[in-house]
Amino acid sequence: MISVCIASYNGADYILDQLKSILPQLRANDEIIVSDDHSTDGTPDLVRSLNDSRIRLVEGPCKGSPIPNFEYALSLAQGDYIFLSDQDDCWMPNKVATSIEALKKGYDLVITDCQVTDKNLNVYAPSFFTLNKTRQGKYYNLYIKNGYLGGCMAFTKRLRDAALPFPTDIPMHDIWIGNVAAFYFNVLFINQTCSYFRRTGNNVSTSAGKSKNSLSTKIAIRLKGTRQLLQIKKRVKRLKKSDI
Repeated sequence: MISVCIASYNGADYILDQLKSILPQLRANDEIIVSDDHSTDGTPDLVRSLNDSRIRLVEGPCKGSPIPNFEYALSLAQGDYIFLSDQDDCWMPNKVATSIEALKKGYDLVITDCQVTDKNLNVYAPSFFTLNKTRQGKYYNLYIKNGYLGGCMAFTKRLRDAALPFPTDIPMHDIWIGNVAAFYFNVLFINQTCSYFRRTGNNVSTSAGKSKNSLSTKIAIRLKGTRQLLQIKKRVKRLKKSDI
């Protein structure tokens, strides 16, 4: 079973495009969980208008941040394989098949490449990996350049269980999940574009943009991230024992 987790907030302009690009790739028993954080632009009504039993629309925690909203959606996911999707992205037809094939080979997290577009899906960067200087490596991604873009990620249920609950004050949900996977599980970056990363100015992910943090702030964030990763070591160990 596949679960797709979406955290929505005032996504009426693009959410139908997104859902229509995902649904044809899912089977009858798969699910899309849309956790809507009290949108005021009719987003929930648009989601309901698709009238698809695979879509589960729930009320988000309304904490003013996508992090707890994604955390809530993830907590409800029942699938063996879980995808994240940002409300303004579109998936290419090869996304699910490409990701699942890699996950079934034993990886716990796969990150596919994407094309970066404007709000009208006009491509201005054919490869996010190239634009972002993304590459494999847990220390590189934690300390140098984050390459964990949520809308490009798919992972196993056991990685979800290891990553939840989120620690307080993580920089972003996808960064946390990616680092947990890199330090305790198996990660694969796939050099194949499988989605369109639509840059609208209201994107959830902080990737693909230059950080405005000072050097001291960047160092503090990374050191805190290291401590948080060490704090879940026992949790991960218990999960791995239960898999034996």
